[in-house]
This record gives sequence, structure tokens and C-alpha cells, in this order.
Amino acid sequence: MISEPYTLYKLMILYMLNEVNFPLTNSQLTGFFLDNEYTTYFTLQKVISELIDSKLIYDRHVGNTTRYEISSDGAETLGFFGKDISQAVKADMDEFLKKNKFRLRSEVGTTADYYRADDRNYIVHCEVREGKSLLIGVDISVPDEKEAIDIAGNWKEKSQEIYSYIMRHLLDTK
Repeated sequence: MISEPYTLYKLMILYMLNEVNFPLTNSQLTGFFLDNEYTTYFTLQKVISELIDSKLIYDRHVGNTTRYEISSDGAETLGFFGKDISQAVKADMDEFLKKNKFRLRSEVGTTADYYRADDRNYIVHCEVREGKSLLIGVDISVPDEKEAIDIAGNWKEKSQEIYSYIMRHLLDTK
């Protein structure tokens, strides 16, 4: 059994990332740990930082969101030490992932953010992912921040319709 809490938290993060076929965000991991009162926000952020530094997980920044994926070294480490996670803790993680898998995937799979490109324009970056694969990525230049906010806000709701429209017209052989 693990006596060092930091080691347990690291293994728990590796376990969760290993159990899904898509990245998890910082807020998703934080939500699990805080809702189940495993640790504090600041301790969790320190643990995540140490996992990144040791290359056991990868981080990817998309707009204001950070996504994490397990590395091959992380999977190997979990293979060696995963048995040290208690069955009760594994059951909590499994229940959380099972109960929230669709929501977690949806949150990570459809994203939109914007940034200022120059003095006159904003770029809205929109993506839809299935697991780790990019289905569609669109960068749209708009003249003001309000339009950028509106487009980013509407992307989640309208992305499927837009993707279908594009595919239908690009595959049309007429």
C-alpha cells in the first residue's frame, strides 16, 4: 500500500488518463479530486506539474483549457505501480468515469476560443475531436471581439450541423 499521498495522487491521475481514450482537462481532474475530497486544489496542481516534468503525462493548451494525456512512460509506470491503488479508490474513479464519460468526452471534443490577431482582427479557433483525432478545425477571422465571442459561444451547439454541411458538399460528386 502507498504511504505517500503525492504518489497515490499521481497514480490516480495516471489511472484516470489511462482509462479514457480522450484527454481530460484540468477542471475535469480537479472536479473529481475536490468533489471526492481526496486533496486540495493546490496539492493537485503540484502533482500534475510533477507528472508533466517527469514526462509521465503530456499537457496541451487549447485556449483557456489545459488537456492532459498519459504518455507511454506514464502507462508503463502505471503498469508497475497501479496495483498499489486501493480497490475503493479505483471504484470511485471507475464510477466517476462511467457516470460522466459522455459529458467528459463532449467537453473535450468540441472547443472554441478566440484571440486577437492584430490591431483590427480576432481569430476564432474551433475544433471537433473524436478521441485524439481531429475531425474538423476551423480558424475564422472576424473584425471585432463581440463577433468572436458569439462564434465561439455558438460553436458547441452548431458544430455538428456545420461539419455535416461541409462533408455533404465536399463529398458531392455532381
